[in-house]
Parts: sequence; structure tokens; C-alpha cells
Amino acid sequence: MPHFAYSFEGYDPAIHVRASGRELNISPKAAREICNTLKGMTLSKGIAFIEKVEAMEVPVAFRRHKKKVGHRSELVGFPTGSYPVKAAAKILTVLQNLRGNCEFKGLDPERVRLIHASAKAGRVIKDYVPRAHGRSSPNFHVLVHVEFVAREAQ
Repeated sequence: MPHFAYSFEGYDPAIHVRASGRELNISPKAAREICNTLKGMTLSKGIAFIEKVEAMEVPVAFRRHKKKVGHRSELVGFPTGSYPVKAAAKILTVLQNLRGNCEFKGLDPERVRLIHASAKAGRVIKDYVPRAHGRSSPNFHVLVHVEFVAREAQ
């Protein structure tokens, strides 16, 4: 089994709470943009946002990987965006796990703010598609690690 570590420095178990989803089968591009949007939100506001994305009511702004992404009129400040439903569903389970960790530690989930949200590439699943004349084309798929660290606001 691999040993997974958090990328957050300065973790104090007394004041911080954390949760992670390892090797999720979601888009790294969508996971990165969702995490950047969630950073700085309160936990309850972040969960509500992800539920709206999953219901395709609110789009997520795609700021870095935006070449083939359509424009959304409901986005303010940045034109390109999308509705990453599959990634939102997986990230929602991690956020609900974070809420459970808050309750277990005795922190108030309504006052907890996400101070660290990151998505990074995990293991690569290698697959090859057979083509004509004995050739093949790679069909690689990158799994994603998602991690959140939160702190109760004073």
C-alpha cells in the first residue's frame, strides 16, 4: 500500500481538521478548478455550492484550462466555465467526510472555513486501444488526489 501524505504545512490537530480523497476517478482539470473555487469558503457554503454544481444550477469558472470550454453568462468576472457533475459528486463526499471529522473533533461545522483545498495527479492507468495494421494508441487515464484542510473561525 502506498503511503499518502498531505501537502498542507503547519497542521495542528487541536485547531485544524482535514479530509482527503485518494485516487479518485475524476478529471484533474475539473478537480483543480473546483478546489480553487472552494478555497476560502465556509464548509456549509462549499457543500451548498457543490450541490448546486451537481444539479447544474451554478457553473464552475475554468481559469487555467479554458481553451475548449464554453462561456457561461451566469459567471461574473470570468467568462469560461462548465458543470463538472462527476467531479462535484466525488468532491462532495470528501466535504461531507470533512464535516463528519469536524463534528467528531467537537468543532462547529457552520463556523469552519476551508483554508487549504488542492487537487493533484495520482496514479496513471495505462491502457492501449488496438488500431489498424497492428498498431495501438495509448489511452492513459490520470487518477486524482483531493485534500481539504479547514479551521474554525474565531
